[in-house]
Amino acid sequence: MNKSPQPHRPFNVMFLITSMPVGGAETLLVNLVRRMDTDRFHPQICCLKERGPLGEEIADEFSVHCGFTSGKFDFRVLGRLKRLFKQEKIDAVVTVGAGDKMFWGRLAARQAKIPVVLSALHSTGWPDGVGRLNRMLTGITDGFIAVAEPHGQFLVEFEKFPSAKVHVIPNGIDTDRFRFDQSRRDHYRGQMGIDDQVPVCGIVAALRPEKNHMLFLHTAGLVLRKIPEARFLIVGDGPQREVLEKSTEDFGLQNSVHFLGSCSDVPGVLSAMDMFALTSHNEASPVSILEAMSVQRPVVATNVGSISQSVIEGQTGFMVEPGDADAMSRYWLELLSDKNKCRSFGQRARSHVEKIGSLQVMVEGYQDLIASLFQTKTNRASNQNMEASMSPSKYTDSVTSSR
Repeated sequence: MNKSPQPHRPFNVMFLITSMPVGGAETLLVNLVRRMDTDRFHPQICCLKERGPLGEEIADEFSVHCGFTSGKFDFRVLGRLKRLFKQEKIDAVVTVGAGDKMFWGRLAARQAKIPVVLSALHSTGWPDGVGRLNRMLTGITDGFIAVAEPHGQFLVEFEKFPSAKVHVIPNGIDTDRFRFDQSRRDHYRGQMGIDDQVPVCGIVAALRPEKNHMLFLHTAGLVLRKIPEARFLIVGDGPQREVLEKSTEDFGLQNSVHFLGSCSDVPGVLSAMDMFALTSHNEASPVSILEAMSVQRPVVATNVGSISQSVIEGQTGFMVEPGDADAMSRYWLELLSDKNKCRSFGQRARSHVEKIGSLQVMVEGYQDLIASLFQTKTNRASNQNMEASMSPSKYTDSVTSSR
């Protein structure tokens, strides 16, 4: 693959995000920066708020800047980001997700005269809709990164971004790290007092309304009527934790549902499950599904976003319409009550991820896009400067016209 010309030093790339809790987009970002070619790229991360668990985890490996805003209307964030970009001699800014970081990051990059400005979007619709203010900055943005072809179409047709600026870079995961591990399965099940033969279903997602964990709890209640010994794991943290824990008690599920909070050892926790569920109202191409499939866990998920490109119906898992607890419970029961089917689905799931979810393809996609845009922008600027220096001055023009 041809590599575009670059600065005399590695590209200084700043990824801008709100914080780094244990979540899909955040885990994806960690995997991305860890795999970038350090001879060509020097990645850094800027968290508008606190670092978060994943930010703390990688702070010894990369520069992780934090604490740039005290709230939604802290307009001083613009000047702080501008100073940071200049101080670190940033060549490319990549905002991760919609909302404030997408707005302030691009605006600060523009003011700091950063050559390349990109926005990576990992979801569609509320709460990650781009919004009017962010659309206003389309002109100063060099590209918008979608995670799947249908997601790219959504960005063009719904968000109204120019098709020439929309680039599809599929999510990818580290399949060497995300693999089944019996010893870690035994470890986590032992901590929770769950026997190896007890069927377990789990979800890994931030505890936010759009992830619809209430559907997960409703489905768990239906499954327990048929498999009373089943257990359910909720991995992640967020603003809805208190509400969900109370609902678990209200539904009488407190002895069957385990809230594990944020966990850095996601492959280990996935190994402790027998199958994986995702109950979201909306998604793009969730990395959590790829991770679960890589650990040989079959998936039952709502049919939203580009999930159908990851989950092969009836082979690696099943899909249901959003909010349909009855259909979801049928598929949970089908998998949890048949270990052989669960195992064969899981084996096919890993094989599928190895084909479609390569981390290296994702990393090269980001690197090539940044390098090619840098080349285009800097060449254009160089040509414009050359043309300006070669054009006749106003004085020469006036002399010529007077002859």
